Amino acid sequence: MLRFTVTRLRTAASAGASCNGFAFQSQKRSRVFPKPLRFYGTNAIDVDPVSLQMIKYALGHARSQKSDESYAQGLLVLEQCLSGNLREGTDTSRGMVLLAMSSLLSERGNIDEAIEKLETIQDFSRSSLAVRVAAMEGLVGLNLELGKDDTSSVLADKCLRLFRSSESETEYCTDGGVLEARAKAGKGLVELVLGNTESAGLCFVGSGANESCFGNVALSYGEYLHAIGNFSRAELFYQKAIRGVSETRDFVDPCILSTCNMLPEEVLLGASCALGQLRAHARFFGDAEDVLTRALTQAEECYGLHHPKVGIILTCIALMFRHKAKLEFSSTLLIQEGLYRRAIELLKSPPLESEECKVDRRDIIALARGGYADVLCVQQNRKAEGERMRKWAETEWGNHRLSLAEALEFELPDPTLIQRCQ
Repeated sequence: MLRFTVTRLRTAASAGASCNGFAFQSQKRSRVFPKPLRFYGTNAIDVDPVSLQMIKYALGHARSQKSDESYAQGLLVLEQCLSGNLREGTDTSRGMVLLAMSSLLSERGNIDEAIEKLETIQDFSRSSLAVRVAAMEGLVGLNLELGKDDTSSVLADKCLRLFRSSESETEYCTDGGVLEARAKAGKGLVELVLGNTESAGLCFVGSGANESCFGNVALSYGEYLHAIGNFSRAELFYQKAIRGVSETRDFVDPCILSTCNMLPEEVLLGASCALGQLRAHARFFGDAEDVLTRALTQAEECYGLHHPKVGIILTCIALMFRHKAKLEFSSTLLIQEGLYRRAIELLKSPPLESEECKVDRRDIIALARGGYADVLCVQQNRKAEGERMRKWAETEWGNHRLSLAEALEFELPDPTLIQRCQ
C-alpha cells in the first residue's frame, strides 16, 4: 500500500511490499468541512478573545476566495495579531496564532515558512500542552511530506517526551489521554513510513479499544492495519476517522487543536482515499470509484480546482482505473490518459528534459508519470514518448523500500480477505 502523506501528501511505502498498490486518504459528508474556527476552541485554553476572533477572521477570509491575495491578506491579519500578542498576550495565544499562520502557509505550498512558524512555538515554554502537541504533530507531518523521514522520527520522539516533562500539566488536563494518543500515533505513522511495521504496531497497542482513537489516530491506526493486511479492521478505522471528522463535538475541544497537513480536512481526505484504495484491493471497483470521486469533490471545494492535492487524488483515481482494466481485461486508456495529464499539470511537474528535479511531491509526480508512461507505451506511435517518460520517472523515484514498478503493480489480496471486506 502506498500512502499520500501530506502528512499527508507525499507517497510513502507505509505498507511495504506486502500490500502494493496505492493509498492516499478520503470521503466526505454532504457539503461540509468543519469551519476553520472549530480548530481553535477556547475550552480550557488560556487565549484572549481578540486573538481568537482575529484567527477566525483570517482563516475564513483566506479560504473563502482561495486566492494568493486572500491568503496574503489572511496572513497579514495574523501578523498584526501576533505583533499585539508580543506585548500583551500569553504564550498560548501566540502559539495559536502561529498554528493558524503555519496552516495557511502550508496550504499555499510554503512548507519551509510553515515549519519556521511551528519551530517558534517550541520556545514558548508556558504555552498549553495542546498547542505544543499540535505544533510538534504538524512538524512531523510536514517533514514527512518533504521526505525528511529521519527528522520526522526525531520530532516524533520529542513529542512523546513532552508528556514526561509535563506530568503536572497532564494531571490536570482532562484530555491528556487524547493528546498522548496523538503523540503515539505520530510516532507510529513515522515508523510505518520507514517500513518498520513491528515498531509501528507497538505504538498502536490498545488503540482499537481506546476512546482517544478518532481523527488522526484512527486514520494512522487504519493505515497500519492496511499495511499488515488486516483489511477488515482497517476499513473499520478508516470509517471511524471519517465519522470523527464529521462530528462537530470533536473539534470544539482544545485537545483536537491541529495544524498544516494534520488538519481535519486532511484526515477526511486521507481516510476517504485510503478507504477507496481498500475497496479497490477488494475488487469492489464501483465502490472505490464512488469514494474517490467524492474525495476529489472535497479537495476541489476545500482547496480549489487547481491545487496540487487535486492532482494527487486524480493520480489515485487513474491508478484505480489501471488496476480495474487489468483485472477486467477492459480498456480505459483514454480515461487514464486524461487523468494523468491533468494530475501532472496540477502537480507542477517539470519538463522531461529537466536536468535536475527540485519540486515538491517528487515521488507522486514520478508515480503519475510512471503510470502515464505505461499508457503511452502500449500505443505504437507514442512508445518513444512513453519510454522517455518512464526513464524520467524511474530516475526521480526516491522510495528505497520498493521500486516504481512495484508501486505501480497491483497485488491482489487473499479471497478470504475480500469476503471479510463485504
